[in-house]
Amino acid sequence: MSRNLLPLEPKPNFAAAVHRMEAFWAGEILDRPAINLTAPLPDREWLPGGHYMEGAREDFAPIIERTAHNVANTYYAAESMPVYVPSFGPDQWAAWMGADLEWSDTDQSTNWVIPFVDDWEAAFPLHFETAGPWWTRMVDFMTQLGRAAEGRFLVSHLDLHSNADALAAIRTPSRLCMDFYDCPRAVDRAMRQVRGLFPLAYEAFYRAAGMDRSGSIGWVPVYHPGRTNTIQCDFLALIGPEVSRRYVMPALEEEASYLDAWTYHLDGPECLVHLDDLLALPDPGVIQWTTGARNAPMIEWMDLLKRIQTSTKGLWIPCSAEELKVYMRELRPERVIYQVGVGSVAEADALLAWMVENT
Repeated sequence: MSRNLLPLEPKPNFAAAVHRMEAFWAGEILDRPAINLTAPLPDREWLPGGHYMEGAREDFAPIIERTAHNVANTYYAAESMPVYVPSFGPDQWAAWMGADLEWSDTDQSTNWVIPFVDDWEAAFPLHFETAGPWWTRMVDFMTQLGRAAEGRFLVSHLDLHSNADALAAIRTPSRLCMDFYDCPRAVDRAMRQVRGLFPLAYEAFYRAAGMDRSGSIGWVPVYHPGRTNTIQCDFLALIGPEVSRRYVMPALEEEASYLDAWTYHLDGPECLVHLDDLLALPDPGVIQWTTGARNAPMIEWMDLLKRIQTSTKGLWIPCSAEELKVYMRELRPERVIYQVGVGSVAEADALLAWMVENT
């Protein structure tokens, strides 16, 4: 096992999984494609509850207790890792910069940011309020999760929404789009400043959660023994390649280069105009294609997935056990990792055996 990593108790094959993930990131195929494969353990019960953004306003202790219980009652086959994914919402980065968040009393699936930039010059320098309530609460949450997780489960790194997503949150997307033409030098300066915050954010939460002990993982769960995360810029859906190449791609290149490996959250067809630039980001990287709710399901985008496979980038594909067999007929086995949940340990073991036989 590389890097003297601390094994995880619910993952008896931890060392073998790390070895396979190192091969995956190197573009090597062993005896089958990589797969995050989970199943419930027999005669065990999961504790119900939990929601996106939990911990933002709730006590941490019940969340941690439920997570520890549930990972101990799950079968983590192949390359799957026991993991908890914390988040205070899609604009938590903006909140760390001082923005206020609004919450719904009935919908726990999202929150909203209140933009605060009316004039860029007055807002500079952009910075994290590290004594502010959202930064300190997230550091505390990650620290407590990390202590409980030691030797038991991973704490994923955060859904950061950095770079232009952060600027759009504090300015509004429509005003930022106009700024590219009305005050481009101010946007250049804003992007330089927000780009400079990425290492601070990454390292603060990496250390708080103790990710150096057993390796790291992003909210799209593609493990690496070193530093990894899911990176993204959903704002790309609103701009073309010319604007992106000036303002956004340099930021994504820096984030990709900072990490040992990365997974890019490619969110919807509107972003496909940028695909060639994304595929040119520094290796090693993985693309998570998200089709969008109104579009055809993932399995009907096979031509796009094959196009991505002609590059040096990998694919993360969530699917059913039956869909997996279709994908394996159509896609190359290297640089692809599947995400599958089945109903029993026997089903998981049988699916793994099938994958070996059919690779």
